[in-house]
Amino acid sequence: MLDGFRKLSWLVFLSGIVLLPATVLAGEPLLTFGAGFEFTSGDYGTATRTNSVYAPVTIGFNPSDRLGLSLEIPYVYQSNTNVIAGQFRQMQGQQMGMQSVAGAMAGPGSGAGMGNNSLRSSANSDPSKAQSGIGDIILKAGYVLFQESDFLPQVRPAVSVKVPTADKNKGLGTGEFDEGVSVELSKWFGDWYTFLEPGYTIQGKSADLSLKNYVSCNGGFGYQVTDNFRPMLIIKGSSALADGLTELLEARLKLKYQATPHTGIEGYLAKGITTSSPDYGTGIAVFYDF
Repeated sequence: MLDGFRKLSWLVFLSGIVLLPATVLAGEPLLTFGAGFEFTSGDYGTATRTNSVYAPVTIGFNPSDRLGLSLEIPYVYQSNTNVIAGQFRQMQGQQMGMQSVAGAMAGPGSGAGMGNNSLRSSANSDPSKAQSGIGDIILKAGYVLFQESDFLPQVRPAVSVKVPTADKNKGLGTGEFDEGVSVELSKWFGDWYTFLEPGYTIQGKSADLSLKNYVSCNGGFGYQVTDNFRPMLIIKGSSALADGLTELLEARLKLKYQATPHTGIEGYLAKGITTSSPDYGTGIAVFYDF
């Protein structure tokens, strides 16, 4: 059954690529380019603090008001290899995009932090040594199944695939493919915006890591203070990503600012709540619509 789910995830994503030219002919394409910088810090239940940097470059393509595709290529830095960056970074990278990308393209969020000493076996190098390099590439495809109405929310299912491009021996990833599916429900109530996004992710099997499939759920609300400024409160969580870890839960205060008709800026402050989440984090991203 799991193999069937994985094949379906790839089929949906590749179908979007194949059908893309026909869709573009039907409407004006929208291309979004984004660059971000995120920092997190935590001990994840160990005696050592791990500081991490995640700098993604995101390209989003929305050929219609319903279909969206995106590609995220991150650069990752860790002060040590006590945690596996590819796990908790997947969630954070997906959530930095402007609504045109993240709304249509956000895949299921993962949790934050792989704080368990047993995970060090995935890195052949000295676990106390800082490591950096290209992270796992994330491909996403989403489609608005139902538009928002007076009484019903917008329904936007999405699939995502994590490609294991991060160096496993440096502890920058698990070295495995992950596939996920999520459904985003969103609705406006006057100037108030609300959303809820449950999801499920199948992690690849690893001989070094006791990875588990996990359920995730992100939700929150925001208020449109002006036409170009919206603060938001977001809660992000998931079940444990591996044996021996706790559930993942963090709160974020996020600010979205539309500086120009084509340029958007986002920033956030985060506070971890559970042991396997980072103690705190912050990030900023800039997006430009062509």
